[in-house]
Amino acid sequence: MLEQFSFFGRELFLQGVNSSHSGNMSVRVGDRIFITRRGSMLSHLKEGDQVETGLQDDDSHITLASTEIKIHRAIYRETSALAVVHAHPPCAVALSLLEDEIRPVDTEGIYYFKVVPVLGADLTVGSDEVAEKLPLLLQNYKIAMVRGHGSFAVGQMLEEAFQWTSSLEASCRALLFYRLLSPQPKREGKVRW
Repeated sequence: MLEQFSFFGRELFLQGVNSSHSGNMSVRVGDRIFITRRGSMLSHLKEGDQVETGLQDDDSHITLASTEIKIHRAIYRETSALAVVHAHPPCAVALSLLEDEIRPVDTEGIYYFKVVPVLGADLTVGSDEVAEKLPLLLQNYKIAMVRGHGSFAVGQMLEEAFQWTSSLEASCRALLFYRLLSPQPKREGKVRW
């Protein structure tokens, strides 16, 4: 499993959706979760950077697990997901600061997502509020944004959750270019998006 985590962690970094020590991934196997270690470099995962812990209960490894463990557990309890990828895609994060939902304009984005919900929360990293609200969105969507923080994508395997993350960022880049290049009506000194 470490080989899969390493491959997709490196891809997330190379595609620019995570910085050197950001983001996390997990896989559910029965009542156990395998999740990246707190503060690990997803682009260079090594032995010890993958933590096994319980779906419901903490064990001795919990202190090493990602700070987002609470969110991952809630997603697994409330959805049929077997894999979760959390990333910080810059274009998607920027749009999440402006929108309550992201509506792609490119063909692939429309085909895959149609709309990506944006969840606003007072505290975003590992919070009870996100753990309570985000899984409800992911029951109906493949991926959702936490405003100003990042994306959470679900799948039956890491590759699927990675695909939604990568595709969302590509769609958000296209949307930002579209808005930048499309003619805007003139408004007394105001830019209209």
